[in-house]
Amino acid sequence: MQAAPKRTSLSLVRWFDSWAGTANDNMVTDKDAALAAEEAGLVSIDWGRVVPFLLLHASVLFVFVVGFSWVALITAVALYAVRMFGITAGYHRYFSHNSFKTSRFGQFCLAVLGASAAQRGPLWWAAHHRHHHEHSDQPEDIHSPTQKGFFWSHIGWVLDRTNFRSRIERVKDYARFPELRFLDRFDILVPTLLGVTMFLFGVALEKWAPGLGTNGWQMLVWGFVVSTIALYHGTFTVNSLTHVFGTRRFETKDTSRNSLLIALITLGEGWHNNHHHYPASARQGFYWWEIDISYYVLKLLSVFGLVWDIRPVTERALNARRISA
Repeated sequence: MQAAPKRTSLSLVRWFDSWAGTANDNMVTDKDAALAAEEAGLVSIDWGRVVPFLLLHASVLFVFVVGFSWVALITAVALYAVRMFGITAGYHRYFSHNSFKTSRFGQFCLAVLGASAAQRGPLWWAAHHRHHHEHSDQPEDIHSPTQKGFFWSHIGWVLDRTNFRSRIERVKDYARFPELRFLDRFDILVPTLLGVTMFLFGVALEKWAPGLGTNGWQMLVWGFVVSTIALYHGTFTVNSLTHVFGTRRFETKDTSRNSLLIALITLGEGWHNNHHHYPASARQGFYWWEIDISYYVLKLLSVFGLVWDIRPVTERALNARRISA
């Protein structure tokens, strides 16, 4: 009879400490029978835990309250682009696939930038993505439209209680860094600081540049809420749409497809069939006409020595397992 209240309180604590109630501090493995049994016995969706996620979506309606200004829209677009790079280049190509190298400070900057997108911590993100590649479109895949339908692959899996834990055992290469463990455990910290910064930025503009027609609440809604929701669903389209719509150049074990539209809104992640064919490459647009903005930015950063050893697409990969016209 006490299980439900205890479970509810744990859900609330996890708003602030996402490792609460798990054994991540002990670097558990998939063989941790106690944790596996706990997860298997829980209801699929932890409604208490996902309240902030749902409220953030509902907060988009405040655009009708705070109004519109060009500076707020430009800020929203800029933050979308910068934080999408944090996801695509940082969380995905670096932490998930080790497709280039950087310094420890550069690694931390990528982790903070990715965390600002409010898509959990770098260890959680990379661990789940590595699992996806290992089991892509197979029954074990946590977000396959082939296995569980479009809605589940797009957003349902994020709400699933069994996908909540950061599976540290899959990212031991990065879990050894205490600063990354901190960002992963307290994954609400960076988004909260960004939201507060947006509000204060709007307050400052209202005071010192009133001609711009913005204020704290408007900048919070547009700069943080609107751009974050756009980031969510832009990122989620890679899990859902690029396994349903698009073209296939390579024969892979899954249904991954290439899409120019998704590549444009995700800075290059839409070349999903390319990526599943050869995930080691930092470049997902294999040819010059396949726009891959994240790769272009990485090449620019390499000029200044901020990143290096950017893995290219090999000639062998370009010619292997091609689907004939």
